[in-house]
Amino acid sequence: MLELNITAYHQFLLEKQMTTEGLVAFYLDRIQRYDEVLSSIICVNPAAIKLARECDDYLRKTGKLRGSLHGVPVLLKDNIETSDMPTTAGSLSLRGFSTGKDADLVKRLKAAGAIILAKTNLHEFAIWGESISSIKGQTYNPYDLTRTPGGSSGGTGAALAANFGMVGIGTDTINSIRSPSSANNLVGIRPTVGLVSANGIVPYSLTQDTAGPMARTVADAAAVLKAIAVRDLPETRASNHPKIGVLRSFFGSEPVNEEVNRVMAQVLEELGEMDFEVIDIEDRIEIIHLVNNISVHLYELKAHLNHYLESVHAPYPSIDAILQSGLHHPGIKDNLVYANQLDISAPEYRERLEKRALLQKQIESLFATHQLDALIFPHQQQLVCRVGESQSQRNGALAAITGFPSICLPAGFSAPTPHAPIGVPVGFELFGLPGSEARLIEISSQYEQQYPKRQAPIVGDSL
Repeated sequence: MLELNITAYHQFLLEKQMTTEGLVAFYLDRIQRYDEVLSSIICVNPAAIKLARECDDYLRKTGKLRGSLHGVPVLLKDNIETSDMPTTAGSLSLRGFSTGKDADLVKRLKAAGAIILAKTNLHEFAIWGESISSIKGQTYNPYDLTRTPGGSSGGTGAALAANFGMVGIGTDTINSIRSPSSANNLVGIRPTVGLVSANGIVPYSLTQDTAGPMARTVADAAAVLKAIAVRDLPETRASNHPKIGVLRSFFGSEPVNEEVNRVMAQVLEELGEMDFEVIDIEDRIEIIHLVNNISVHLYELKAHLNHYLESVHAPYPSIDAILQSGLHHPGIKDNLVYANQLDISAPEYRERLEKRALLQKQIESLFATHQLDALIFPHQQQLVCRVGESQSQRNGALAAITGFPSICLPAGFSAPTPHAPIGVPVGFELFGLPGSEARLIEISSQYEQQYPKRQAPIVGDSL
C-alpha cells in the first residue's frame, strides 16, 4: 500500500484485491505510529472507518465506483472548513471551532467519492512558510528531521510524503502549495486563481489565495484538480516539442545555492534529451521586488480575515481580538501587528494592484515573444530551511501575484547527509499562462514518465 496511486488502487478494488477499509486502516496505523515525530496531523476524522465501509458496501452492491475519487483518503489543510471536524487554521484562538459546513471544494471531493481522512498542520493562519502553529507546534520534514517541511501547507506535505494518505489539499497565497511540495518530493498544483472556489477557506488575501492539489504523482494531482475545479480545464494548443524558457534570474549564484543549481542542471539536461526546446530567458524579474513591492497579501489580511471571522461568528472575530487573547503562536505576532496597520483603502494598495496588472502584461508579452509553453525555475533557490530558521529565496510569488498557474515537480535530491539519508528534496516549477493547467500537466506527465524522481523517505521505528 506504500506509494499507492489512484489508478492502481481503483484497479485493486475492482479486482477485489483490496478494500477501502483496509487502506484507511493502513493510513491510520501509520499516523498513529509515526506522526508523534512528524507532528503533521491536527485531527483524524473519527468517521473515517465508517466512511470506508460505506465505500466498500457501495462497490459490493453495485459493482461500480462512486466517482473519480472513490474511497480516496484525502489529507486536508486545516484552514479548509469541514462539517464534521473543527477548522482551526492552526490557531488556539479557533481550537474546537467549526462552522458546521463543508467548503465548496470539500463538497466536490465528497461528491467524487473521496474520504477526508485527516486535517493537517499549517503555519498558523497560513501566514508564513515553516509550518509551525500554536495548536500543533512545528511539523518536521520526513526526509531530514532537522529541517522544516516548507509551508504553509507543510502538514499536508510531510504527511503525504510519509504515506499517511493518498492525496492532499493545500492552499497557496505566495508559496504555500509549492513550497511543501518542493521540500517533500511531491507534485503540487497552484491553479489559475478562480479555478477552485475559495468559499469555506480561511482567507489570507483573496486576490492571491487559491487551494490546489498535492500528490505523489502528476496523474493523482491532476485527478484531484479535475474534481475540485469549478469548470473544466480548458484545452491548450498541442505541440510535439514544447518550448520552455529557463528564467535565469530565479537561480541563485551564491555557495548556498550550489546543491539546488546542481539538481536543476540535471533537470534541464533531461528536458533537452526529451527533445523539448529549452531556451534561456534573461529578462530580469526579481523575486524580492515582487514580494516587497507588488504582492498585496499583507494589505488584504486584516480586511479579509476579519470579515471571515466575523461572518462565521468565530470566538475571536478579529486580528485585534486574537492578539489580545494571546491564543496564537508568538512567531506570527509581528506579521499580525504589521498587517493590522495596513488597509485596502491605502493608496499604496491600489498602486500595488496597478503594478500587478503591469506584471501580468509583462509575463504575457514574454510568453508571446518567445512562443513559450512554460517557464521553468527552482521553486526555492536553496534547500528548505532548518527548524528555527526562516525560508529564503523562494520563487513562488510570480504565480501567486499574477494569479497564473504553476506546477511544482520533484527535481531530485541534495547530497545525502547523516540527517538526510537520501538527501533533501529539490523541486522545480513549470509556470504558465492563465488556463494552461492542461498543458502544464501534459508536459509534467511526460517528464515524470521519462524521469521519475519520487522516492519515499526512510520512515521507520527509528524516525
